[in-house]
Amino acid sequence: MSAEVLAEEFEVLESIYPAELTKLSEREIQIDVEPDDPVDGIEELSLTFSVEYPDEYPDTLPKLSLEVQQGELDDAEISQLLDELQKVGEENLGMAMTFTLVTHLRERLSALQRERLERIRKEEAEKERRALEAEEAKTRGTPVTAESFKAWKAKFDKEMAVKRAREEEEKLKGLSPKEREEYKKSQTRFTGRQLFERDRNLGTLDEGLAEEDAVSVDISQYDRNAIEEEENEEDRVTFSDSD
Repeated sequence: MSAEVLAEEFEVLESIYPAELTKLSEREIQIDVEPDDPVDGIEELSLTFSVEYPDEYPDTLPKLSLEVQQGELDDAEISQLLDELQKVGEENLGMAMTFTLVTHLRERLSALQRERLERIRKEEAEKERRALEAEEAKTRGTPVTAESFKAWKAKFDKEMAVKRAREEEEKLKGLSPKEREEYKKSQTRFTGRQLFERDRNLGTLDEGLAEEDAVSVDISQYDRNAIEEEENEEDRVTFSDSD
């Protein structure tokens, strides 16, 4: 490629990017690139696009490089942008391609900003959703299942057993040896409830024992004796002092 042909491309580029283009040599330029459609609510993003033209240009791709001026781009994002520029360049071999490369780069920077804004919105929405669920969980409480109740009951029984053991120990400390012995004996006696739970037929057995020891009383006989005693009282003769 002749220097005249490259000079003509530089002249066109300078007219399009009068403030953005810097000519470093007869075969190397830099262009400051910003998004073609900046997105509000996201950090600004701009790059310096460097192009070094070989003798075989435009039949051979130029050497391309990117440098971040504003905002942030990680190595993976820069590598992806360069790969895309290479592909666009290959599709335009044989013709002036710098303007096409810059146009593609500006569009991709806008797309990156939109992707970042969408990601930020999703993160905020997810954060709000989690906060709402946490607040609802406070008022709703934890759903009780058979398994969770069983686990809670086992834990509660264990805690109560430990509590009773401590109370028992504190109580024994305040007793004399004799009182302590009596207290231990009283704890070994069965209560009525415990006896009932040990033998649910206890009530029936008591009724049977009561019937076995009962004494039969003839009420009619009792009435007959009372009548005879009254008749004997009437037959008795009572003497007065005057007689």
